[in-house]
Amino acid sequence: MGTAERSGTLGEGVVTPEAAQLAVQAPDHDIPTDEYEVRGREAPSHYRPLWIEEPARRRRLPDPVRTAAVRAVLIIAVTLIQAVVAFLCTLAGSWLAFPMVLSSIAGTVVATWAALDVWVTRQVWNQRNGVVSVPSSTARALRRERRKARRQARATERSQERIRRRGSAGQLSHS
Repeated sequence: MGTAERSGTLGEGVVTPEAAQLAVQAPDHDIPTDEYEVRGREAPSHYRPLWIEEPARRRRLPDPVRTAAVRAVLIIAVTLIQAVVAFLCTLAGSWLAFPMVLSSIAGTVVATWAALDVWVTRQVWNQRNGVVSVPSSTARALRRERRKARRQARATERSQERIRRRGSAGQLSHS
């Protein structure tokens, strides 16, 4: 079967019977048709989607915590690679073994620091923003009350300022 036969044309203006049947059944080329309907075959009885959306089991980490976690994972990965290279260099008796062992020790210290940074960042975020529990949060209610008190204080201050501006003109009457 040649290229022309596969494409449905045998030459200039000559069409194979299969291509003619397809053209009769699906005259509008810009409207997609189901391949199974056009070919006269039966569609498969079950359709399995490529992936299934599942709800998240846990809430997403806050941005600063997620940034610290990504940084820690990258540092830990590099440290592990360094340790493996140091081990292989030691087995091979290479001159690079000693510098790699030293850098692996330094990398371990940095990786520990990065892991602690994730923990500290998470604690700080929770302390500043409050642990939000579902469906309501004590921290959220406290913040709401504080905002309301600040708004009322600002409104009172503005009204006092207006009263002072009116009364501080220094004139008793217009003359």
